[in-house]
Amino acid sequence: MKTFRVVLTVSVLAASIAGAVHWSRGLASVHWQPVENSAGQGGQKAATAATIAVNAATAHNLPPVDREVEADIQRGFIASIPDAETTAADGHVVYTLKGYEFLTSPEAPATVNPGLWQQAQKSMSNGLFKVTDGFYQVRGLDLTNMTIIEGNTGLIIVDCNLATEVAHAALELYYQYRPRKPVVAVFYNHSHVDHFAGIRGIVDEADVKSGKVQIIAPAGFMATAVAENVMAGNAMSRRAEYQFGTTLPRSAQGQIDLGGAKALSNGTITLIPPTIELSQPVQSLTIDGVEIINMLAPGTEAPAEFIHYFPQFKVLDTGELALPTQHQLLTLRGATIRDGLAWSKYLNAALHQFSSGADILISQHGWPVFGHERVVNYLSKQRDMYKWLHDQSLRLINKGYKPVEIAEYMRDHVPASLASETFTHGFYGSVQRNSKAVYQQYMGWYDSNPANLDALSDTDYGKKFVEYGGGAEAVLARARTDFANGQYRWVAQAMSHLVYAEPENKAARELAADALEQLGYQAESAVERNSYLAAAMEHRSGGKKIASPLRTASPDMLRALTIDNIFDYLGVRLKASAVEGKHVVLNWNFTDVGPSGKRYTLNLENSALTYIADYNADKADATITLTRETLNAILAEKVSPIEAVFKGDLKIDGSKLAVYDVLGSLDKFSPDFELVGPNDAAQ
Repeated sequence: MKTFRVVLTVSVLAASIAGAVHWSRGLASVHWQPVENSAGQGGQKAATAATIAVNAATAHNLPPVDREVEADIQRGFIASIPDAETTAADGHVVYTLKGYEFLTSPEAPATVNPGLWQQAQKSMSNGLFKVTDGFYQVRGLDLTNMTIIEGNTGLIIVDCNLATEVAHAALELYYQYRPRKPVVAVFYNHSHVDHFAGIRGIVDEADVKSGKVQIIAPAGFMATAVAENVMAGNAMSRRAEYQFGTTLPRSAQGQIDLGGAKALSNGTITLIPPTIELSQPVQSLTIDGVEIINMLAPGTEAPAEFIHYFPQFKVLDTGELALPTQHQLLTLRGATIRDGLAWSKYLNAALHQFSSGADILISQHGWPVFGHERVVNYLSKQRDMYKWLHDQSLRLINKGYKPVEIAEYMRDHVPASLASETFTHGFYGSVQRNSKAVYQQYMGWYDSNPANLDALSDTDYGKKFVEYGGGAEAVLARARTDFANGQYRWVAQAMSHLVYAEPENKAARELAADALEQLGYQAESAVERNSYLAAAMEHRSGGKKIASPLRTASPDMLRALTIDNIFDYLGVRLKASAVEGKHVVLNWNFTDVGPSGKRYTLNLENSALTYIADYNADKADATITLTRETLNAILAEKVSPIEAVFKGDLKIDGSKLAVYDVLGSLDKFSPDFELVGPNDAAQ
């Protein structure tokens, strides 16, 4: 969820580079009380009578509190650090649980879905935990867990958090209570940044290069870790602000959770490429006396991902395929569709290949499951949840249902055997969104209603909607009546149309905010709650975007990008209207890539940029000669292209105007574009 702003060449390269104390007495059960909250700071309002009623009904239908889950969460606790807080060398707070003190109340306020309140309380647990002899986890110090396995002479680690500072703090916490053995191997469970970006906090790259430390990842890791979010990075990064609630206050009327973790850390992002990428469907490794059986699970939660089984410890690590919540088949921040059928099949394979010997199940978010029978039940119902989502959505597709119709039906028809388990509830993903994802996977965006084939833009539709409704005041009057009657979904839609028609209409934005806020208070999914409340906040500020900590430059990630990645992205950045009719050929020679450098030819023609690797055109308009390190320095804004020319680090032979025709025609992406109103960015 981080982005890079670059002077001349690349503006934003990656979105996912971004994407309280331990409770020693256990978790209290939630007692929901229908008491309205007073208006919060920043314009938040109280829960309405309709929201109070919805949340009361939700509380009544919640599965009973599972004391075994509470015991699982606390089991093996050794110690934590105050407020789970990590600070960087410059003194800024990288991660903390300060601000969540309100969650200690056993009573769910009217402004929070009671099930989500329970989940948010559970994820306050943090610190070093003993899973079993020789097997530990550090949980709750960042978005992701660090799993630590003790080998004969050293440590094997699965995942190293989102930031180097947190990873270092987590390992040091372990060392306070266990022997200071060296790290001999690190597994990147999958290709999302929160599972690898803290790597330099726990190992030295020199030890990796010398072979002292192995870094192991699933096949395709580097391609997806670096490139997965490059092409749409700016958009994903902006949308992630809504999903994770990074601009919201921590309060019962704001951000309380992410569905199974608390928040994102804000530290240093790093990447050391793996030394081994496992490519066999199931592959066993023995590292420092520890056998680890790895099952690839591509195309599920991440394009490159796997499951780990540790036979001698009887521990199954499902990574992110089985968490104490329903996951997302399509993230709110945006990504490629995740295959629910494949997800179910890999869980089924893990169930049949590993569960007979597994007494403990862990994951890289959330808390463990202890006991063989409970592990089997957990895996079986997780498997069946994704299979049910996939199959029943497809059944309704084949009966002609549209995406919204499928979502409505599926939400109301969750099998009782699944609904009875809290770990299948939608604290992160949700049934309605996941069923829509299945539709998109198989059918695409078009619902086969020709009225939607070439629909009006949101702005044009909004203007006609207001006109048909008799003008803005008439629409507002009707919407206020519907709001009073608790019809928040409709009011949010109606006010969205009015805002697109009249973006300066303060009353429309206020009513939109009020409706979205109540939907947020009712939402079971943390990321849906965050999105509703973030949109409400922006409406109340007149569409103003609020600075978010999501974006920071990462030299390590820049170095990891291939030159092909960068040239692909230049094509995305090209402002086609500015180069209409131009034909430019540029040769690029990198003098420090490979034994004899690497050559590229970049071709601008027909308002499109293409390139050929390992080639230089005979008749190029200009030849650019530089090192990859110079390009890295330019991308990281350590040096400008002009400075690089003057220093002799970047050489242009031929037409400098031709170089400018290409690089000077690259668009700039604003990191704070409008999400809930007309986007006035230049075309």
